[in-house]
Amino acid sequence: MRGETGCCGPRREGSCAPLAAPPVAEPGKHLRNCVAVPGGVALLGTMRPMIEGDVEGPAIHKRVRDLWWEAGAISVAQFRRFVAATGHVTMAERLGWSFVFHSHVPGGVKGTLGVAGLEWWRRIDGADWAHPTGPEGEAPAEDLPVTHVAWQDARAFASWAGGRLPREVEWEHAARGGLGDVRFPWGDDEPGEEGEHRLNIWQGRFPSQDTGADGHTGPAPVMAFAPNGYGLHQMVGNVWEWTAEPFRVRSASSAGRRINAEARGRKLLKGGSFLCHRSYCYRYRIAARTGNTPDSTSGHTGFRVVYDAPPG
Repeated sequence: MRGETGCCGPRREGSCAPLAAPPVAEPGKHLRNCVAVPGGVALLGTMRPMIEGDVEGPAIHKRVRDLWWEAGAISVAQFRRFVAATGHVTMAERLGWSFVFHSHVPGGVKGTLGVAGLEWWRRIDGADWAHPTGPEGEAPAEDLPVTHVAWQDARAFASWAGGRLPREVEWEHAARGGLGDVRFPWGDDEPGEEGEHRLNIWQGRFPSQDTGADGHTGPAPVMAFAPNGYGLHQMVGNVWEWTAEPFRVRSASSAGRRINAEARGRKLLKGGSFLCHRSYCYRYRIAARTGNTPDSTSGHTGFRVVYDAPPG
């Protein structure tokens, strides 16, 4: 199997199965915690870009409206309620497999297919949102973020809930928590291997050793770390979050046109995941970004929902 995006997630190739129309909305019935995020003039991007090929800057200003956000990524419990109410079958379930990080495969990786060049990603038959490490693994805790969801699955949940996936500028505005052009939801202090841990990322040597110094060697509960200034938990780290937009770079250069041509059809993800480390995937910053095909699923990709009006 082929792959290109490392810790940011392998992609499916040529498997875009059609998805049924989203189910009827039932606003507010799934909510556990929703917070108001004030609108205003928002920053998109940064004046201190770190990954040139992602075109993280320069920062521009855009206006956003008041919005209501899920305080955390959508949890297993919330997604389970959605499935029970609608009968939704996820992309991973329909295709019969998903990507699982090598150290999370029960019993080891023998007999599984890896992604060429990114062998730490394994194709596991039967892996899905209810079986995140495969059918032989343990069931996920209800307060963990739901994973192995494709973009189409995230959009279907959001429609059922009476919300939507956020735009990139809305996501960055919410993640900054009112602090301006900062790297992280708490400011510019770089998270270290020791001391206070403010997010769930990789500690140790990727991809062979995660010390779990932050208390987690996989996804953490959606409310595990302190919220930012707007009351939002884990906008960076833990799991990648699907957004509403395609992955595109804001550049008219020949390089920018080439990047956009190569990324055609991919959707934008924000926030990084528990597999990110500065030495390998420094994308747990607010301005960082990546893209993937809308039918791709993995054990470190989830989503968050935003509402244009207060949910009932």
